[in-house]
Amino acid sequence: MCFLMSFMPATFWAVVGYFILFSSTKAAGGVKTLGQILGGWALVISGFILLGGAYVSMTGLCSMEMLSQCWNSGGA
Repeated sequence: MCFLMSFMPATFWAVVGYFILFSSTKAAGGVKTLGQILGGWALVISGFILLGGAYVSMTGLCSMEMLSQCWNSGGA
């Protein structure tokens, strides 16, 4: 379940990274380089979020009890 829950932030970071990379193709000089670096980092963050969700799910650290307690308490 935690792996499926990690798709939302991972998708967000992937879209942000793609947008930054696409925008950097229109720029020149240092802005283009900075955009490529930031876009790459956003995609790397997206991958780490998915890997973290997979790790937590496979090791059993994510239980349905933890998720239901978090949802029922309003996230606190």
